[in-house]
Amino acid sequence: MDRPGNLGDLRASGYKPCGVKSEMRRNLIGKIREGRPLFPTILGYDETVIPQVVNGILARHDMLFLGLRGQAKTRMLRLLVNFLDEVIPIVEGSEINDDPFAPLSHFARERVAREGEATPIAWISRERRYQEKLATPDVTIADLIGEVDMIKHAQGRYLSNVEIMHFGLVPRANRGIFCLNELPDLAPKIQVGLFNVLEERDIQIRGFPIRLELDLCLVFSANPEDYTNRGRIVTPLKDRIGSVIRTHYPLSRDMGIQITDANAWTNRDHTRVFVPRFMKEIVEEIARQARRSPAVNQQSGVSARMSIANMETLVSNTEQRALLTGETISCPRMSDLANLKASSRGKIELTMSEEDGSEDRVIEQIFGEAVKKVFHEYFDVKKFKPVVEWFEAGKALEVSDRIPSTAYAAMVEKIPLLKEPAQHLERLGESGGPPEAGPALEASVIEFILEGLHVENRLTKHQKSGVNVFRR
Repeated sequence: MDRPGNLGDLRASGYKPCGVKSEMRRNLIGKIREGRPLFPTILGYDETVIPQVVNGILARHDMLFLGLRGQAKTRMLRLLVNFLDEVIPIVEGSEINDDPFAPLSHFARERVAREGEATPIAWISRERRYQEKLATPDVTIADLIGEVDMIKHAQGRYLSNVEIMHFGLVPRANRGIFCLNELPDLAPKIQVGLFNVLEERDIQIRGFPIRLELDLCLVFSANPEDYTNRGRIVTPLKDRIGSVIRTHYPLSRDMGIQITDANAWTNRDHTRVFVPRFMKEIVEEIARQARRSPAVNQQSGVSARMSIANMETLVSNTEQRALLTGETISCPRMSDLANLKASSRGKIELTMSEEDGSEDRVIEQIFGEAVKKVFHEYFDVKKFKPVVEWFEAGKALEVSDRIPSTAYAAMVEKIPLLKEPAQHLERLGESGGPPEAGPALEASVIEFILEGLHVENRLTKHQKSGVNVFRR
């Protein structure tokens, strides 16, 4: 559509400027009345976190998102831009998005005074009105607020001339949203520099009497350990933040699976991978067990990215097997879980000393607990006594993530309750799987039962050259 190109046309159009927080409030109310989703890509927060955010916007508060890593804090902060108008007018050439009707910067005031109603207008999108900065110890007040531009000074301007100022990120976010991630990592003296921005909405550069009444919505993210225990957010700054929004990990395993399904890259282009429901549950249960493990630092948290990365690795190892064996469709198995160590390392922070191999031992223990919990939900281990008796005769069975799925039928031909694994599919809720995935799905079920008997101490498992050997 045609938009006014100068100040006179803008005035004649009837456009009325609106403060950014009032603008966000107005657009939020419109979305609620129309029944539109407020944060369409965020799962699991509808009854807990999102109502807090809605209240913060309605109250026109600056907000702090407080939560452990991997709780979608940054994603939600970036989605706040959707509550801004699609475009707004600024004085063309302005560095701080000056409102044509009430310019703040010296440049914009001079231009409006000089050109009057002919002052050219530019329109900026909502995406350009969001500024984000990761707080690190080396961030300076000049980065955030501004500094004297010595190049302009060298060109002949006096230090007392406001034109010599170089604006930082905060004033450049004027009439928009400024996000500061990991606020506690910001040096205390820099946090103090934000006081006036939060309370008075003005800035000072190098002590010069510059007063810019900025129109901003300030949002932050922080870890609870930094916020409460170490006290690394200075108290006066906490006091000036209107709402503190608490985030959390998925409250149920099903919700965790939905989040992983929505974010993990599982649709591969060279082969089809069908992930059974019980394998999805084990991948999510691994993260849930890690969040309960005394060996894992719970103040650091276990990111939802652990489940996402593990699912992608699980699918990748399954894809690799399909490429090697020529299968057109394949299913993940228990023997694929060993490869998830690579995507689990670094996702947990140990409470014990991190000597060589300790992280892998903790990960293996967590994997075992996850398999045990999911196995219990589907099967009664006592019903597999005939399987255990077969192994008690001194027999052994070798499985691997490189054995073709079709080989499993012959391997378990003489083992009771395993020679017809399809009988267990309905109990596992996999009766509706793709028909062509039959052999691959049955191989996955066989390994699930064997691994379940192992974690229940009914069978032993030894690894040699990438092969798992089960025996009594």
